[in-house]
Amino acid sequence: MQKFKGLYALCDYQTLQKKDISLDKFLKIVSKYDTYFIQYRDKLNNLEIQKQNIDYLKNNCNIPIIINDHLDLLEYADGLHLGQEDCKALQDKFNFKDFKQTIDYLKTQYPNKIFGLSTHNIEEIKVANELALDYIGLGAYANTSTKDITQILGSKISEIASYSKHPVGAIGGVKIDDRIPNITYNVVGSALYDN
Repeated sequence: MQKFKGLYALCDYQTLQKKDISLDKFLKIVSKYDTYFIQYRDKLNNLEIQKQNIDYLKNNCNIPIIINDHLDLLEYADGLHLGQEDCKALQDKFNFKDFKQTIDYLKTQYPNKIFGLSTHNIEEIKVANELALDYIGLGAYANTSTKDITQILGSKISEIASYSKHPVGAIGGVKIDDRIPNITYNVVGSALYDN
């Protein structure tokens, strides 16, 4: 079983706005925990403001900043997290035959960056095992108010995670203090502000 390493904090700009939390306050919150990664997700601002926000995070903490889905911002961050659909879109964009070619290309173009991929079942994990990833996300673990989730893994997440050769972050409805066997990171979003 993998040892729990810590928190993977979601910095969702829209959630921060709704809860009136500044980036500075967000960093104060995550500094209370053993935070391994911060994933910056922003569906509100243009690229210039997103770059400024990423720079602010990078200049005010020593935690790797992962971009959600947005290859255009990768040069400003430490890594990129892709959903299944986003990886497929890149595969199509670059005219590659599969996810392996896509991830190999990204690793070649950005050799010092961190890459993660969302997974939802054993089949997707088996595909991810063949990819040059640094970690995977797996979920949804539980229900969440921020996304519509069709499939909840619940306690099955531990068995499914055991198939991964990569470190696994539990995603979807995860709480800071959850200790889930075979999970390396708790990927926590709005639950950060409930404490």
